[in-house]
Amino acid sequence: MNRRVQLHCDLAIDPARAAEAEHYFETVYRPEGAKFEGYVDLQLLRLNSVLAGQAPAGKNYRFSITYETEELRMKWVNSDVHQVVWPKLQTFLTSDNFDFLLFDVI
Repeated sequence: MNRRVQLHCDLAIDPARAAEAEHYFETVYRPEGAKFEGYVDLQLLRLNSVLAGQAPAGKNYRFSITYETEELRMKWVNSDVHQVVWPKLQTFLTSDNFDFLLFDVI
């Protein structure tokens, strides 16, 4: 049985450019990702508060993308358009120190 996959990445977006980053995500990045086969969801989550435990150090956003399969997600990642829109999204970051965590959706 194929399960959907969801990738998470915690990001440090420059607070002075947060509105610009969110606008870019909503008007460019997400619409481009949604054009690809297997797309399910793509979200940029802004950290509101820590209710228990600790937030990832220095991170104020979490990126989450869901595709029907890892193979279809990789078609998006390896596409020409992704090679343009992801580096532009990175220009809003204060650090390129982040982890990509891939989950099977159950």
